[in-house]
Amino acid sequence: MTKIVITGGAGFIGSHLTDRLAQNSANEIIIVDNFYRGKRENLVQHADNPAVHIHDIDIRDYPALESICQGADTIYHLAAQSNVMGSIDNVDYSFSTNVAGTVNVLKAARANGVRRTVFTSSREVYGEAQYTPVDENHPKESKNSYGASKAAGELYCNVFYNDFGVETAILRLGNVYGTRDFGRVIPLWLGHAQSGTDLIVFGGKQLIDFVSIPQTVEALIRASTAENIIGTPINIGSGVGTPILELAERILSLTQSGSKLDLQPARSVEVVKFVAQIDRMKALLDLCPPSDPLTHLADMV
Repeated sequence: MTKIVITGGAGFIGSHLTDRLAQNSANEIIIVDNFYRGKRENLVQHADNPAVHIHDIDIRDYPALESICQGADTIYHLAAQSNVMGSIDNVDYSFSTNVAGTVNVLKAARANGVRRTVFTSSREVYGEAQYTPVDENHPKESKNSYGASKAAGELYCNVFYNDFGVETAILRLGNVYGTRDFGRVIPLWLGHAQSGTDLIVFGGKQLIDFVSIPQTVEALIRASTAENIIGTPINIGSGVGTPILELAERILSLTQSGSKLDLQPARSVEVVKFVAQIDRMKALLDLCPPSDPLTHLADMV
């Protein structure tokens, strides 16, 4: 069997990746999660699958991580303090997990001769866009500690490849949405719309590149084997900017809600406009997004 390690495997993206990889009976899947944001119920469907192993391990615990990665072919590194406001509330955890934890993953990959590690970075590394669509050569001027931690993780990926030959693919994810997510704008607004409470809008001028969970999982899997991508970060997005007020109106329409919009001042740590240039994703991963980036929104309703 092919041994695959997924850090953060009980989380939003990680659990969907587990679902997809578990469809192949040749895969042995090792879930590493400290359940800070991950949820055991995200993996309940694999309770009787002998090929899926769930381990309560924090990636900051290097000895445990190094041991669990023995014999691994691929590591998908998704474990992180994974949202902007959370990184503001707990800067220490964001740094120790997203930076020191990433170094531990790379060290474990090196120690065990792992063929490839796929690192999930973020569009937050760019900060406020100087131009759109944003290509991968755009300056990295992170606007918040989450983006800074992901930029640092990318640098360590490149250093470990240049110094030690650790093969790492870097994906810069747009705003991923889908079932099992929580604490971000789409699940928050869906909950408010369905309960009839107001949708709080901070600023109202945001232009956001949303990318669905099926597209994100497909990108991760393709990045594990694609050629000519090591040291070449790839934007994963739709290439389409959705105005935040348009998203709100679409949610209200889908839920047939009578909720109103509650406009609040913008939050300074949040990027206002981002649309990804996705030519590299199309060329190197042979992946094309749907014309409507919110085509999977109804699934969440």
